[in-house]
Amino acid sequence: MQAEELRRIVLEIQHQKTEKQTVELKSAEKGCPTRLYDTLSSFSNQDDGGIIIFGIDEKDGYRVKGVYDPQDLQKKVTEQCKQMEPAVRALFTVCEIEGRIVVSAEIPSVDLTDRPVFYKGVGRIKGSYVRVGESDEPMSEYEIYSYEAFRKRIRDDIRVVEQARMQQLDETGLQAYLTAVKQERRNLSEHVSDGEILELMGVTSGGVPTLAGLMTFSRYPQTYFPQLCITAVCLPGTEMGMVGADGARFLDNKRITGSIPDMLEEAVEFVRKNSRTKTIIDENGHRNDKPEYPIKAVREAILNALVHRDYSIHTENVPIRIEMYRDRMEVLNSGGLYGKITIDALGKVHPETRNAALANMLELLKVTENRYSGIPTMRTEFLNAGLPVPVFSVSHGEFKVVMKNNYFQENMISEESILEFCAVPRSRAELIAFVGKSRTYTMTNVVNPLVEAGKLKMTLPEKPKSSKQKYVKTDILIRKI
Repeated sequence: MQAEELRRIVLEIQHQKTEKQTVELKSAEKGCPTRLYDTLSSFSNQDDGGIIIFGIDEKDGYRVKGVYDPQDLQKKVTEQCKQMEPAVRALFTVCEIEGRIVVSAEIPSVDLTDRPVFYKGVGRIKGSYVRVGESDEPMSEYEIYSYEAFRKRIRDDIRVVEQARMQQLDETGLQAYLTAVKQERRNLSEHVSDGEILELMGVTSGGVPTLAGLMTFSRYPQTYFPQLCITAVCLPGTEMGMVGADGARFLDNKRITGSIPDMLEEAVEFVRKNSRTKTIIDENGHRNDKPEYPIKAVREAILNALVHRDYSIHTENVPIRIEMYRDRMEVLNSGGLYGKITIDALGKVHPETRNAALANMLELLKVTENRYSGIPTMRTEFLNAGLPVPVFSVSHGEFKVVMKNNYFQENMISEESILEFCAVPRSRAELIAFVGKSRTYTMTNVVNPLVEAGKLKMTLPEKPKSSKQKYVKTDILIRKI
């Protein structure tokens, strides 16, 4: 880093008054910080690395204080870098800012196969950190395991389910699969028994079903893995916990079980049933129903979650979640991005497959194409529907897809509808759920202006902040009980 670039970063930090995902500040006015291990670990373990800047005091308004001795500081930071596994190679820059010496240490990202970088003094489990915003947080055992699984090529989808038996698998489904294998994999069509094919394709191991075989062909794999299912909820508001006009927390709530093909179809039907449909009459008088979400894209999102979720022992007690809010739908599954793929590269390059055997089975059954077309399909379907493209994110080992509808564009809440809704006294929670926006927005921009205009009144005007406060249309007589 050039000195001028360091000055620019410091100026930006002082203006914004905050650290960043890739920038950590240390005072170092009176000596070298003695514990840099967590930051050295977290920066090394993220794709963009990071920069530690010494000589800026966050607690004193981000003022430049300078460092006690730039040469000794670099020496002691390097000593701490050597205590990491693998050792961290910091790149130092020294420059003068506001008449004081400031030192930066650039911490490079390490290759995925070398992660997690950890402090040797406490070991991998306690010494591995991940950067979250401007803080360093200990990695979970699962996050550490995910790196190990990739490095060692652990294939959790073909681990044997010791208690399972072959007779628990659907015979019709297995025969259809064997027929597909013999048609698509010609080298397995002759002189190879059905039992050998199932072994070679990962459906069984030693004559016992694998997890992938169970999830694809079992009538009820949840016998052994109760939480390898889908929980689907339809909510009345824009946040979990909001209630509807009748006090209900959920408009619909379902646990979806069965094999992956069965769960996929049932989950898509859940979304279809709970989606709003817009009817459009074209110029020829023909009726066209436009669904709230493109169903083809919804199917791809759910299928991706089922196929690419993590099936290790660390996540087998966490179901896939479908959460339908008033303004959006979210699909969440355990397992961050696998391998060296990044969020920005999703749908643009061919990623490594976490569950190769499972994906192969579902491809042969025509459940999935397994051609990495899912995310491009989602984006295209939403664009064609005139909706924002889905947003993908990873946090704490969980992958999330957010698909927005056009609720706020087509269903703006009018003053008349609010007053009609308040023909009976309504609580804050009921109003927030009805409006479908945040508490702050609802009270500041909707409710309070109507109260000030005399169109709504409080049932407890002497206690405006009471948790029991309700709002009612002014011309409605409030009868005290």
